[in-house]
Amino acid sequence: MSSLISRTIKGRGRTPVTVVVEQSRLDWILLAVFVGVSLFGLVLIASSSIPFAERNYGSAFYFVIRQSIFLLLSLLLGAAVFCVPIRQWEKYGPLMLIGSLFLLSLVWIPGIGKEVNGSRRWIDLGLFNVQVSEAVKLCIIVYLAGYLVRRGELVQNTLGGFVKPMVLICFADALLLLEPDFGAAAVITMTAMIMLFVAGVRVSQFAALIAGLMLVTYFLIWLSPYRLARFLSFLSPFDDPFGRGFQLTQSLIAIGSGSWTGVGLGSSVQKLFYLPEAHTDFVYAILAEEMGLFGSLAVIFSFSFIVWKSFALSRRAYEIGHRFAAFVALGIGTWIGLQSFINIGVNMGVLPTKGITLPMLSYGGSSALIFAISFGILLRIDYEVREQFADSMKPMPRPQEPLSGGRVNAWY
Repeated sequence: MSSLISRTIKGRGRTPVTVVVEQSRLDWILLAVFVGVSLFGLVLIASSSIPFAERNYGSAFYFVIRQSIFLLLSLLLGAAVFCVPIRQWEKYGPLMLIGSLFLLSLVWIPGIGKEVNGSRRWIDLGLFNVQVSEAVKLCIIVYLAGYLVRRGELVQNTLGGFVKPMVLICFADALLLLEPDFGAAAVITMTAMIMLFVAGVRVSQFAALIAGLMLVTYFLIWLSPYRLARFLSFLSPFDDPFGRGFQLTQSLIAIGSGSWTGVGLGSSVQKLFYLPEAHTDFVYAILAEEMGLFGSLAVIFSFSFIVWKSFALSRRAYEIGHRFAAFVALGIGTWIGLQSFINIGVNMGVLPTKGITLPMLSYGGSSALIFAISFGILLRIDYEVREQFADSMKPMPRPQEPLSGGRVNAWY
């Protein structure tokens, strides 16, 4: 997809010269990074899951085949989403929020919700399970972006305009904590806070919100035995390396074993039933073991590039008056950045252990589909911004030449 943009410049002798410039209306670089990271994630899933899949499912490529199917579906879904105008997302944002809250409540209905490892985060559809929290993140971003456009002045100037969206977000967080899914609740809350801050909320209200959330987090940790155990194991994992600190200890061993260049793709030792969840939450540790510091930094750079492109796109959209698209791009970029940072931090022992995936690299059909939708939206925003810019660069019609003996009105 490309467009021809006419630009008038001064040539030699101050003669106006019209130059036609071809500009692509699709960000091929962002698309290539998304597809490349997703395919690289498929390779990592193959490397990290083969021993576990062969022992538990009788097929070494059980997870690889399923993720390949999800990846193909996600690319098709992303292409379909790209064709949807952004104004449609703004129109149906409130309905998306209501639908996501309804799905969160379905996980508690017997026969529909499915419990895995003590958490009810999935809806059983037979052939595969849907992790509702992944869709909730995107739905809240779309809803909040629309709210900030409709009620921007109230958010900036009144307490009620600031509190109303936070009440809905806290309600969604409460449903997530009941599953329990503390990681998803944290990502949603922090993403919403950054969007509100950029929208111009009062600093005093924002500071009060941060203080309140810190207090709530303190009680959520100390009043929940399993969260307290995770927090204590994070502080000193080697005090109980074969008990509560086992997973983090094995992750740190994997990362340390990788050194500069890694032990080689497919040669990880920790994936051989030492590191739990090696193909999901702790796939970054296997990456660091097999590809070393250089491979780890390459992945971090890829995520940093995606976040930077999202923020740059948000600014461009805001500058041309497309505020909803600007807030959506900001929210998606913040979400990807936060979730990547938390997952990598957990793998490295910088943050307490949470059940949160690494975007586009961890195994998971729900995650693959939702991130494909998100990138389809980003590419659509970029397309509409480029299209509007191209329209603004089109040459204006010349005024009509007056007929001999007569006059005409100015064309403007």
